[in-house]
Formats: sequence, structure tokens, C-alpha cells
Amino acid sequence: MPAAPDNPRERWLGWLATLGDVARVRTLRLLEREELGVGELARALQLPQSTVSRHLKPLFEQGWVSKRPEGTQSLYRMRADDLAPGMRDLWRMSGEHLGTRHVYGDDDARLAEVIAARRVDSRTFFGRIGGDWDELRRGLFGAAFVPEALLGLLPPDAVAVDFGCGTGEAAEWLAPVVGKVIAVDREQAMLAAARKRLKRFRNVDFRQGDLLAPPLKAGEAHLGVVMLVFHHADDPAAMLRAMAPGFRAGGALLVVDMVKHDRAAYQQSMGHRHLGFAEDDLVRFARGSGFTLRRFTRLRPDTHAKGPGLFAALLAR
Repeated sequence: MPAAPDNPRERWLGWLATLGDVARVRTLRLLEREELGVGELARALQLPQSTVSRHLKPLFEQGWVSKRPEGTQSLYRMRADDLAPGMRDLWRMSGEHLGTRHVYGDDDARLAEVIAARRVDSRTFFGRIGGDWDELRRGLFGAAFVPEALLGLLPPDAVAVDFGCGTGEAAEWLAPVVGKVIAVDREQAMLAAARKRLKRFRNVDFRQGDLLAPPLKAGEAHLGVVMLVFHHADDPAAMLRAMAPGFRAGGALLVVDMVKHDRAAYQQSMGHRHLGFAEDDLVRFARGSGFTLRRFTRLRPDTHAKGPGLFAALLAR
């Protein structure tokens, strides 16, 4: 490890420069919680491994993190109690003032998934004499059957609406297990793609229409899904008010979208109107619509995905 500069001023400026990059602060937050390899850090931070390695180099050289070899990889850790007094103070202030709770929350959620995957890998590594049932089951049957089988709990005569159906992904899951699916989208091109995808089903009704005036009869639907649509809507509350009359009493609407995040570039690059939503937002949108929020669940993150975390909100009519 290179020696630290003898000049206290140069040493302090070096620390400031290192922690001036938010990605390094995010890295240290996770390493303060867990000892991690470069690949694990990359998945938790949604960064390329080369970028993570580049950030770890100055952190290690300046003494912010320690590393130890394990097999063919190195594991890194940051222990605040082992830092020099000036470093500890700077770390505390940087952790408080850099980054945001939305970014940190996503990092922590992905870290939990990385650690959970590690536990499964450890059981596999140390032998299967006791049996790793999940791994065995996936090897025999795959993984896709689980959500498909659980969808069988839906009433077989239900009428389901896929609002903003796009190419028909949600409708494809629903069609085999309900009586009828109404696939609604404003764009004719999307409906054309959905028709092609769902041509094997005879119980899908394709309807073109705006979600602020859904093409539904009063009380026609038992249940519905709005998948990654709300963040494109100018007024999600108005959308809920427009959808509600199409549901019969006791109906349910599932909203899946992004949790609150700080990726403002999405508004320019992808036309997003909102930077995700919190539970309080769904409560507010539902007020006066005829729907009531029954459940708001943050979904488990896919550590290989690059986008913000997602939630599923269940609203009852």
C-alpha cells in the first residue's frame, strides 16, 4: 500500500477528492455493512465491475478499506472504527450529506439480495448431502411455473383488464387463468404487437383507448393491472378516477411501478413524468377515486437489472 502523504494538508485534500465522488460514498456505505467482492459490489451498486475496481483502488490506497484474498478474488471491508480520527469525521459528514435516501434505499435492497444469493451459493458449495431443494427443483422444473401456478388462484370466470397493455406481457400471463382479458392501449402499434403475441388465445379482447377514458362498460371488470404506466401519466389520480367505474364492487387493481428515485435523466431520455412513487402518493391518488389502497409492497430487486426498484400496490374498489 502506498504511503500516505506526510503533509497533513495534502492528505486532507486527497481524502476530500476521494469522497467527492458519490459512487465511492455508496461503495463505502455497503462495505461498512458487509465484506464484499468486486462482483457483489457491482450488482448492489448497478455499476460495471471495471468501474467498481477503479473506485476501490484509491479507497484501498488511502486506507479507507481493507482487503483480503479468498480463492481467486479479493474481499473488501470498511470499518469506521479503524479509520484515523480525521477520516472518521469526514466519513460521517460525507455519508450524511452526499447521496440521497432513495439511492441509499435501492443500494440496501440490492445488497440484501446479493447476501441472500451468497447464502444459497454457500450451501451449494459445501455440498448437497442435506439437499438444496430450491436448486434441485429449478434444475428439474425451471422457475417460470411458480408465478404461473399461483395465478391459478384467480377466479376462472374473472374479467381482467391490462391497462396500457403495450405488447401484452401481463395479458399473456392472465389469459390462461381467467375468463376474459381486455387489453387496452392508446397506441395502435402496441395493440398490433400484442395481437401478434397473443394470437393463440381466444379470450383476449383488444381495445384502443386512452386510460383517462378507458373503453370499458360500467362494472365490466373484476380485476385489472397497470404495469409501469403511472410514471408516464400527467395525472395518475385522474387516471384512477377514470378507471374506477369500469370495475364492479369488490374488484381489485394492481399497480406496478418504480419507487421514488433520483434519476432525473429519465425525464429527458424516456419521457417519464414522475421519478417514481411512495406509498403516500398512492394513498393520495386513490382518495376520491372509488379505490382504496390495501397493500403497498416493495418488490425484491433483480441485482442484474439497471433500473430503480419497483413496488406493487393493490387497490380495492
